Amino acid sequence: MTGEPGSGKTHTVNRYIPYLKQLKINAAITASTGIAATHINGMTLHSWSGIGIKKKLSDTDIRKIIKYRGKKIDKTAVLVIDEISMLDASVLDLVDTVCRAVKKSELPFGGVQVVFVGDFFQLPPVRRQDEAPYKFAFESNAWQTANPAVCYLTEQHRQSDSELVGLLSAIRSGDVLDFHYECLDRCLSRSPDNQKITKLFPHNADVDKINLEELNKLPGSSVSFVMKSKGNERFVQQLKKGCLSPEELKLKKGAVVMFTKNNFELGYVNGTVGTVVGFNEDEFGEEGVLPIVKTRTERKIIVEPVQWAVEENSEVVAKIEQLPLRLAWAMTIHKSQGATLDEAFVDLKGAFVEGQGYVALSRVKTLGGLYLNGYNENALKVHPLVSEQDDMFRSKSAEIESEFARLSDDDLTLKHNAFILSAGGEFTKESKISKIKHSNILENVGMLGSKSFISKAYSVEDIRKNYPNAYRSWDEDEDKNLTDHYLAGRPQKEIAQFLGRQKGAVRSRLVKLGLIES
Repeated sequence: MTGEPGSGKTHTVNRYIPYLKQLKINAAITASTGIAATHINGMTLHSWSGIGIKKKLSDTDIRKIIKYRGKKIDKTAVLVIDEISMLDASVLDLVDTVCRAVKKSELPFGGVQVVFVGDFFQLPPVRRQDEAPYKFAFESNAWQTANPAVCYLTEQHRQSDSELVGLLSAIRSGDVLDFHYECLDRCLSRSPDNQKITKLFPHNADVDKINLEELNKLPGSSVSFVMKSKGNERFVQQLKKGCLSPEELKLKKGAVVMFTKNNFELGYVNGTVGTVVGFNEDEFGEEGVLPIVKTRTERKIIVEPVQWAVEENSEVVAKIEQLPLRLAWAMTIHKSQGATLDEAFVDLKGAFVEGQGYVALSRVKTLGGLYLNGYNENALKVHPLVSEQDDMFRSKSAEIESEFARLSDDDLTLKHNAFILSAGGEFTKESKISKIKHSNILENVGMLGSKSFISKAYSVEDIRKNYPNAYRSWDEDEDKNLTDHYLAGRPQKEIAQFLGRQKGAVRSRLVKLGLIES
């Protein structure tokens, strides 16, 4: 699943995960980095797979992983990998090797359904100077063997400014024209009215220096809020490393802060910026207070601590608790990935890798909220391989969309049911999925030997009492009869009764024959 920043990738994942839980399907929720993992209550892919920081796996390494992580991996039916752009191809190949070894299967990833999520135009894999050049995940043997279906999200939920949307699209397509440079240059020639807007930099050193200096400029002593933690220490450390809120958060009245988590009910999202206007008595901080933050929309929020957790097979194995805030006079472009900012002061003079400029520029909602300190020749670059691959992603997504559009409601339900059963899920009473189709599904997924499933299902024969030809293949004679009746103007309901088919099957066949549009 891919799409431009603000197209709803993380939102969709965060809706998919509860769906899997409801159906009691064991899912591993992972991401390429700790920061990305905290956004989806997951863990790093490295931790889940047991590969850690290893670049290669020996037979001994694999045996150890099977011993210590084998049970967890073996239970997994769905593996979600977020921020796939930052995962090196070599890591994905190692994960594929581990899954095959644990599952004792030569299928890609041992037969686990893998959901890759991310945008390859954003930040690429991180590597040290002494390491070999990175390769994108889509260059890996694992990806090419898996040959994933593509869902390309195209709606924009962050930017409504046509000039900014056009600029970002031009960067993606590699067609940045003089007009687009003029848009950026306008952002260079003006200074923000609000001196408290967040500054984005490529390097950590600039960020730490600015935040400390600005905090020290404020009068009075700071109030300290210390993170609490519970659970598996290894996962706790992963959460701490990935959490945008620091282990110790020092605040003063007048401090510029940014929210690091979404809470739509209280009126903030990851990236909402505000100013600490005071403190309210409570039992959390050292001083027994909680900060009051005034956002740019003049809304005052008493900020209470929230939790970040790592879940494994639907169980919380570690959690941390802290205020969902960080100092926000400055932050790195890397840590801004996933955030939505009303305004930002961006310094791209030191951009050193493809995607940095694109990520920084796509954080803001409008060009009016963008203030540029400068940009270099790397700032608007995208990797040529990514552009080429993106064209293929769009094409494959269009094919899949067309294929699904031709499915009748009944056929789509069959696909849903087949996935649930093959993933070891259970149907809930609230589910809209019809149990009457189970037996036919079981034939499709080769699970008829499972008595526990069959006992819950009606047989196809029950369905055929009303629809004699239900779920039978269409032959040439039937296609001719269907075509003749349809062209003669008979209603689809009557045709279905005449052919002993369900109405949805007739509609689906008419689409396939090209007689009606999907």
